[in-house]
Amino acid sequence: MLSKITYKGKTYSADLSKPIDISIPLRVGEQNVNAWHCSPLKIEPVHMGDWVGDVKQGASINFRNIQFNPHGNGTHTECVGHISKEDYTINQCLKKFFFIAELITILPAGKNGGDQLITKKHIENCLGDKRPEALVIRTLDNSPSKINKHYTSTNPPYLHQEAAELIDAMGIDHLLIDLPSVDKEVDGGKLLAHHAFWQYPKNTKLNRTITEMIYVANNVCDGTYLLNIQIASFENDASPSKPVLYQLNIAL
Repeated sequence: MLSKITYKGKTYSADLSKPIDISIPLRVGEQNVNAWHCSPLKIEPVHMGDWVGDVKQGASINFRNIQFNPHGNGTHTECVGHISKEDYTINQCLKKFFFIAELITILPAGKNGGDQLITKKHIENCLGDKRPEALVIRTLDNSPSKINKHYTSTNPPYLHQEAAELIDAMGIDHLLIDLPSVDKEVDGGKLLAHHAFWQYPKNTKLNRTITEMIYVANNVCDGTYLLNIQIASFENDASPSKPVLYQLNIAL
């Protein structure tokens, strides 16, 4: 199923029957990706007296409770409500769901103290004069172990404040990354990259989103894609999400 998209004077075609899912599935148990000291996701049948909501245990339906933290248990999309005093929610802030996106791959650079950083120079070199609506960052080493990695207390790579300021200046509204946060794991609550990207509180960009803990397989090439960000309609600062890429071609 082909769809035509016009962006900045160019017309592209995308085959919507060939999605590239860059989310990590939410799975029960220790093998799921995890961060921020969060307990593993739980999916358990409801118990009401002698009745158990599990077909295997004699019920006519499966009827389960799910317990998780969107920030710590998998791919999620968040709005400025993640850092604001105001109660902004992802369901209120994300009103469009398709975007022109640029996928880039970066090897974070070392810094004194052992930190690994995505820098302003990385973004400049990868994007050049491109100004997409969304930026998808894949970091190296890009092992498939990212889909079940436990990030707590590992000090993962993160986005330097100047890189976030550049992304803001470029007018990019949706930032996706394969790390648990755009900021340093323990930074004393500064959250410099979050604040720079959302320009909170002085010039808050309510329509912007950050999606964290994605996974982009190595066989997906860097370049321009159609991005679809799918969320559940949570009135919360974040929702588990399913970002999907579609290959773009110049329409004939």
